[in-house]
Amino acid sequence: RSQRRKKNSLDGETKSQISFANKFFGCSKLSRKENSDFKTTAPPGNGFQRTVTSDTDKTLSSEMELGSRMEKNDQFLQMLGKKTANKHLDLNSCGLTTADVRKMVALLPFFPDLEELDISWNDFVGGNLPSITQQMQVTSKLKVLRLASCRLTTEDVRALGEAFEMIPELEELNLSWNSKVGGNLPLILQKFQKGSKIQVLELVDCALTSEDGAFLGQLLPKLQSLEVLDLSINRNIGGGLNNIAQGLQSISTLKILKLHSCGLSQKSVKILDAAFRYLGELRKLDLSCNKELGGGFEDTSALLVMLKHLEVLDLHQCSLTVDDIASLTQVIPLLSNLQELDLSFNKKMGSSSENLLSRLRFLPALKSLLINNCALESETFTALVEASIHLPALEIFSLSWNKCVGGNLKLLLETLKLSTSLHVLRLSSCSLVTEDVEFLG
Repeated sequence: RSQRRKKNSLDGETKSQISFANKFFGCSKLSRKENSDFKTTAPPGNGFQRTVTSDTDKTLSSEMELGSRMEKNDQFLQMLGKKTANKHLDLNSCGLTTADVRKMVALLPFFPDLEELDISWNDFVGGNLPSITQQMQVTSKLKVLRLASCRLTTEDVRALGEAFEMIPELEELNLSWNSKVGGNLPLILQKFQKGSKIQVLELVDCALTSEDGAFLGQLLPKLQSLEVLDLSINRNIGGGLNNIAQGLQSISTLKILKLHSCGLSQKSVKILDAAFRYLGELRKLDLSCNKELGGGFEDTSALLVMLKHLEVLDLHQCSLTVDDIASLTQVIPLLSNLQELDLSFNKKMGSSSENLLSRLRFLPALKSLLINNCALESETFTALVEASIHLPALEIFSLSWNKCVGGNLKLLLETLKLSTSLHVLRLSSCSLVTEDVEFLG
């Protein structure tokens, strides 16, 4: 009876320690196994009692050590203003020091179910990434890895490339704003094999080279789950655009393609145009801030019509020519699912977009229309106002830096007052007169 009381007492203490582990890190499977091992039956006797006592002491010591470590980790996260979580560890913009990175590395083994790790915008991650990647064997369930603006070194990106074999479930990778990625993309992504689960690949402002572009073109056919590809602000990638476009032809799942400020030219439009017919699921296309693009749509915009599910089209600051606008006039009104259209900072719009703006009436789903700084003239402004009557879903309407609005605002407001959806109306620097302001009032 005395032995049973001792054993029950020991069971209670062990369960208490296990409960502490479960509370913070969900170690229920391991704990149940340890508890089960502890209850293994054996013939009664002093020898067994000594064995039980010895094993229990070790278990309690181990559990107490685990509890102490978890408490320290919890304190570490609280210090950074973060909460303990089994599957998500977000240390974005936490100002991590080298010492903090070491503490985080020590913490990782206690997150075996970790699915999302975000340590973006922490400069001291750079130079210390190998110590993190060495722990990825215990985070094999990782699905999201964000390392944006971490000042990664060449050694860091090499170590990262080697680590990808240990995280086969990875679905999202963000390496944006790390210049050492440029020229080293094959080192990083060479472990991605056919059947990779990657859905989101973000490489914004990574100083990618034309060689990186050529490699990416060869890699894309292996990424059959890819839905988001962002290569924005890589001005030297144009040399590899042929390869990228060919690779895109194999990615029918792609929903978002961002090539903002990539140094694209007139020829680039023709190259991309050939890929559009294979991108039937594309929802967002961003070609903005490519100033050499002007003139590229004159003869090659027809295949944009193939993007039947397109919801967002961004062509702001693309130096569109009169012929570009004439060509787009035949295409944009056919994109019946379009919700956001940005044609801002294209000065040729002013005198040549009357037909295009008039035909926006055929886009009933349009929610956001940005036509800032387009040098609109009286005729084009009137055409836009008349079309706006037929845009019941419009929520954001921006006409800033179009001087013709001044003195003519009443015409616009008379049509917009019928709108029940409009939330934002931007009229910065529109040469508004006193009468306009009174109408606004």
